[in-house]
Amino acid sequence: MLKATLRSFLAHKGRLLLSALAVILSVAFVAGSLIFSDTVSRTFDRLFASTAADVTVTPKETFDETIPSGRTLTLPASLADRLARVPGVAAARADVDVEGITVVDKDRESVGPTTGAPTIGTAWNPTERSPVELTSGHAPKGDGQVMIDADTADDKDVRIGDRLTVIGQEGSFPVEVVGIVTFTTTNPGAALVFFDTPTAQTELIGDPKGATGITLDAADGVSDPELKRRVADALGGDRGAYELRTADEQAESDVEQLGGFLDIIKYVMLGFAGVAVLVGVFLIVNTFAMLIAQRTRELGLLRALGADRRQVRRSVLTEALLLGLVGSTAGLAAGIGLAVGLIELMGLMGMNIRTDEMVVGWGTPVTAYVVGLGVTFVAAYLPARRAAGVSPMAALADAEIAEIGRPLRLRAILGAVIGAAGAAALVGCATASKTSSAASLLGLGVLLTLIATVIAGPLLVRPVIRVLGGAFPALFGSIGRMSQRNALRNPRRTGATAAALMVGLALVGGMSVASASMTKSFDQQIDKTLGADFVVQNGNFVPFPREVTERIRDTEGVGLVVRSQFATIAVRLPDGDRVKTTAAAYEPRLDKVANITYARGGSAAALADGHLAMDKDFAEDHGVRVGSTVPVEFQGGRTAELTVGALTDQESADGFGSQGGIYFGLATLQKYAPGGQDAAVYVNAASGTNADDLRAGLEKALDPYPQVQVRDIADYKDLVHDQIAVLLYLVYALLGLAIIIAVLGVVNTLALSVVERTREIGLLRAIGLARRQLRRMIRLESVVIAVFGAVLGLALGLVWGVCTQQVLALQGMTALAIPWATLVAVVIGSAVVGVVAALLPALRASRMNVLAAIAHE
Repeated sequence: MLKATLRSFLAHKGRLLLSALAVILSVAFVAGSLIFSDTVSRTFDRLFASTAADVTVTPKETFDETIPSGRTLTLPASLADRLARVPGVAAARADVDVEGITVVDKDRESVGPTTGAPTIGTAWNPTERSPVELTSGHAPKGDGQVMIDADTADDKDVRIGDRLTVIGQEGSFPVEVVGIVTFTTTNPGAALVFFDTPTAQTELIGDPKGATGITLDAADGVSDPELKRRVADALGGDRGAYELRTADEQAESDVEQLGGFLDIIKYVMLGFAGVAVLVGVFLIVNTFAMLIAQRTRELGLLRALGADRRQVRRSVLTEALLLGLVGSTAGLAAGIGLAVGLIELMGLMGMNIRTDEMVVGWGTPVTAYVVGLGVTFVAAYLPARRAAGVSPMAALADAEIAEIGRPLRLRAILGAVIGAAGAAALVGCATASKTSSAASLLGLGVLLTLIATVIAGPLLVRPVIRVLGGAFPALFGSIGRMSQRNALRNPRRTGATAAALMVGLALVGGMSVASASMTKSFDQQIDKTLGADFVVQNGNFVPFPREVTERIRDTEGVGLVVRSQFATIAVRLPDGDRVKTTAAAYEPRLDKVANITYARGGSAAALADGHLAMDKDFAEDHGVRVGSTVPVEFQGGRTAELTVGALTDQESADGFGSQGGIYFGLATLQKYAPGGQDAAVYVNAASGTNADDLRAGLEKALDPYPQVQVRDIADYKDLVHDQIAVLLYLVYALLGLAIIIAVLGVVNTLALSVVERTREIGLLRAIGLARRQLRRMIRLESVVIAVFGAVLGLALGLVWGVCTQQVLALQGMTALAIPWATLVAVVIGSAVVGVVAALLPALRASRMNVLAAIAHE
């Protein structure tokens, strides 16, 4: 049996090749994502471990900021002298590091990363652990001198002697490049600008006696934890104002901050792997089912010669495992290549990781083979059981095609039960009042309805394809009629082939409806809420210095100017909950630039000193009313008792904060958390000034600040559309992968179908069917199968999309939009996919020798 299995596998290796490609794609994405994330993690682990000081002292943060406020927490630089006297401290340095500065050249072009990485201004305090070394020029001395990293200098064509302008939180100032530093470790992708310490203190944090942290080196024989303990003792009562970390703890903290970025890439790639696995299962099931149907006589002979059911089942599963082994090995190799490509891509984005340091841990190949072998084993199990049921008498039968006439009663019952459960979950999702429960029901409903559609798909083949191919006889005559009947002759095969395409199109259909609904909802909210002529913001929403706001005020034609800032706060509520959220702060006359609907109170009460506004639903959930006093914690540790002056009745937060929709007056924020930068400035034109003229004036006035942009309502809508489009691009990429595998499935099905119908094709050719007509018949069969999959997928996707919109409605996005143009384009594209998939099988069929085909056994 083993010899027979191996010979069978080698005899059908061509037929199994396309199934192997599905396994290769699945394993490649899994292995590539693991190798890439392990490599980047290991690289940065070494970077942070080698550059972290023995002990680091920083101002204690009350909580992490989800949206930057522009505030830089500082501590006294004199603390370094105090800690230098602690026993066991070999050296103490006052550091100044500020992220989010902007550097522009003489042409007012930004000198910094375009990939989202920050531009960091820092004081030059070189140590043995510095990640850079001076390689050209000299260190900065005094005002107006800086050094820049070599990668940024090369990328932006900056040379020693060039004049630049630095825009920091205290304003802008000119500098001259006097030195170039080169990374001795991995370049994380940021741009580094080095100042001498007095300049960094004055220009970057606005405090000649301040610092952002103190780094300490331990003396010989003193461990990091011991030094941390001694420093904590030396701080005494001031200990609570500072965060102390050893080198290991600092490295771990840095890795955690990087972890979110790595997780995004990892999960996206694993999403691709999941789609490849899911769609690949249909392909493999279909392939083995057809191979077993065509080998009915062969399997019957094996049974007649003495092979029992278990041996036959084991033989088919062995073939599947051989396929999985070959596919997993090739997929692992492809995954290594994919990881190399990702590393090179990150290099183009400024993150220089060496491919010779690539990490292939033991878990990667284990996972790769578990995925590859597991997918093929699971996919082949049902066909293997079916093969074991072939009777010895089948060897004497003339027909090789099994299961065509078998009833679909079991599928109908099972599909109906699962489908009913899925429909109930989706109905529950649409009627739920809480987002968490609605989202859970949506996920369950999507899973169950997908399974039900896959199971019941063959039941839909005859009614749907009779409609889809109904015009074929009229348009193509007997060729069209035969192509339609070929698609109908084996509903199981047609359903399984179409299912691969259905999965991808259901995903894109659902996400298209959801994204179109989000876009329409945001458009309506922007139209309803934004009342300003223009909003000036940083391109990536990072706050900008007050100097920009003053430029706006001084622009000719400017009427009303309303500043806004953000702050991360924590609110203690009457029901005992402590909610951390991002609050907004505005200057008076907010009503002139924003249209806010209030359930109680108004903007005057909301922005009054010591007051705040809150979303009414959030307030009701936590027992808050107008006049209630709530304790609020601000960044830096200060607390305040603020009175609820107004409750808003907006359909969503509308930009007035995150959870809870909390906002208050800018004067209140400055009182308890001073030093923040403006996040947005709302501008109305003065009386008699044309909006277009004002825009031109604002853009001219802000030309020296490339980080800020002037936006009107249309620009805001475009910004939202672009952000939603990023999600759609990911979905389309997943769709593209699903289509690739689905095309492989259609090609495989048609190729095996041609082999199965060899004698039939020979007879058709003998009675006068031309080669061109034969190719057309196979193409039409492929098209109707592909369109059948598209119709099922889009119908399912529409239901998912509508239910997803109901979940979004609980978050204020109440508009429903169905992108009919996209859906129609997908159906047309599916027909094209069918034509492409049929090219090779049709060509092979048309080249058959007529006599040899008639004599085929």
